[in-house]
Amino acid sequence: MHIIVSGDYCDNSRVDEFISRSNYDILFQHVKAFLHNADFRIVNFEFPIVLNGSSPIKKAGPSLKGQQKAVDAIKSAGFNVCTLANNHILDQGEKCCIETKQLIEAAGLSTVGVGKNIEEASHTLLLECSGETIAVINCCEHEFSIATEKSAGANPLNPIQQYYKIQEARSNADYVLVIVHGGHEMCQYPSPRMKETYRFFVDSGADAVVNHHQHCYSGYEVYHGKPIFYGLGNFLFDWEGKRNGLWNEGYMVSLDFVKGQMINFRLFPYTQCNDEPGVKLMQGNAFDVFGKRIQEINEIIADNRRLKNSWESWIKNNSKYITMDYQPYRSRLTQGLFVRGLLPSFISKKRNIVLLII
Repeated sequence: MHIIVSGDYCDNSRVDEFISRSNYDILFQHVKAFLHNADFRIVNFEFPIVLNGSSPIKKAGPSLKGQQKAVDAIKSAGFNVCTLANNHILDQGEKCCIETKQLIEAAGLSTVGVGKNIEEASHTLLLECSGETIAVINCCEHEFSIATEKSAGANPLNPIQQYYKIQEARSNADYVLVIVHGGHEMCQYPSPRMKETYRFFVDSGADAVVNHHQHCYSGYEVYHGKPIFYGLGNFLFDWEGKRNGLWNEGYMVSLDFVKGQMINFRLFPYTQCNDEPGVKLMQGNAFDVFGKRIQEINEIIADNRRLKNSWESWIKNNSKYITMDYQPYRSRLTQGLFVRGLLPSFISKKRNIVLLII
């Protein structure tokens, strides 16, 4: 069984304009043939579709939304499965969240990770091909999108509950794939907690674990013969002011599942939404540079001490961004001056330490 997993897809900015004109080929022409070689092609659908009004939830950060034709766009590219457990799927309220799931399924694509309540959101997706079955478990870290017993939303990351789901899936499927939406934005290293959790999923019976969310790619490791990918990066996510940087680089991963054999995998790095919107596979020098960077990240991930040091260094370097909401600065100008050290912090050193470990 051959599967391709990709990262975050969002109907935003220039991508939104091309989709509205049905110019899908411009966005996906460089990856369509590659995608169609797989039995299942999975993408993270990172936004709710708004048809006739919405009820935006109260949250921090951007509130995303998109158009119905965004489904036609990814279908034209070749995707046939959408993960929906992410931190934006509930941005426009429960109605839009569930309508998004329904619209994707009405187009003939499978979904996983969202439901009208937490029981439905936690359902495992079973995919069958050539007499074999793979179970896909999809969850996300807690931000603003989580389903409850009485409200719609995404399946939350809960290692205890995922343990039971993995155990159940082992009796119903030949293979188990866990896809998580988590991590820290623009950090190329998994936290020690992420590494511990994803390894636990393998110990629980998962055959592979894939993560996205950080808006930049991370590395991977093979643990007890099972691959764990700590961050795929954005797949197609245009954002004004984000060009030719980490935001615009990522990789798709292909996984070959064969009974009784080690899982073969391959990375397909690409750039997306630089000077022009769309996804383009890396070639030549860019491909070589990516390979070297991935190897450097992998070496750090493999060493617990180095990973801890790299993670703590990232936290220290980004502490001003992390504690920004607790400062009195509200304009972009004053926030920029604060980050550059030109305005003082109003948080004591002791309180700052507490905030950074919460």
